[in-house]
Amino acid sequence: MKKVIMFDEGFNIMEEGITKAKNILSGYPIKTLFTSEEFMKYYNCVYCMCSQRPPHEYSKQLYERYKRALEESIVSMVLPSLMDKHDAPLLIELKQMWGNYKAMAKCLSGFFLYLDRHFISTYKLASLNDVSVHCFRDLVCNKLYGNFCDAALSLINQERNGKQIDCDLLKNLLTFFVEIGEHENKYYEYFEQVMLADTADYYSRLSSEQLSHDSSADYILKVDWCLNQEKIRASQYLCWTTLEKLLQVVRWQLMNQTASKLIEKQKSESHDPAICQQELVDGEMLVYVIIHQATISSKYAVNLSSDDWSCCLNMPA
Repeated sequence: MKKVIMFDEGFNIMEEGITKAKNILSGYPIKTLFTSEEFMKYYNCVYCMCSQRPPHEYSKQLYERYKRALEESIVSMVLPSLMDKHDAPLLIELKQMWGNYKAMAKCLSGFFLYLDRHFISTYKLASLNDVSVHCFRDLVCNKLYGNFCDAALSLINQERNGKQIDCDLLKNLLTFFVEIGEHENKYYEYFEQVMLADTADYYSRLSSEQLSHDSSADYILKVDWCLNQEKIRASQYLCWTTLEKLLQVVRWQLMNQTASKLIEKQKSESHDPAICQQELVDGEMLVYVIIHQATISSKYAVNLSSDDWSCCLNMPA
């Protein structure tokens, strides 16, 4: 007859494995912590405790212990490592801890794998992998999400102002938001909204500053330069759809919102109407062509006739 593993005996064995697995959060590779024989010992322990006849069947208790092991590791190691960090140091630490946490969770789920195959499917519970994601989301992401967003926005604006940053930190954060949001994607989408609002504020201030001391011609050149630079920078970490939204916001703040002021400024710069009238018309046309460049194809713009130019002047800003 197969020996029955009693509750205390089995849990003592699993506590040994859980304690060692938590070292993965500190960066220890799994292979240096467990031999294949040790790994099988913990797997077999769970298997036996789950397949024994009642009252010695402990699937529910093991499922709860797996979740509690994840929560304990987050509270004792992950959160303290992230607290009081900002900007790049925060995102660097998040990348490290999220990677280590996933490795630890994978190791633990290997020990408790039999739960996925029987107990979890029978009672339609969250899978071991889902439990690991939910724990990190609830205890880390929901608590520090605002800090993560602020850190990302700070790096984005630092780069806009000429400072070198590690764009991989932004890319990794956005990947983290997708992974932690699972099928909903709400963490990525909310960050997208916050980033677009911050971008609007940034370029609204920039347009006011530049209009106050640049000529209209210089301003238009800077608009084109800003759009190109923003596209080059953001394409390193944003997906295509978010990048398009970002560029639309930049265009709106730099051109649509300032079109009337720009045209008035251009008129005030011309002192001889008889000589400069055609230059004014050309300048107004250029303003509106830039405003509507997102919807006018390059082929069409190159082949505009004189009538087409007049139509451009009547386009609403």
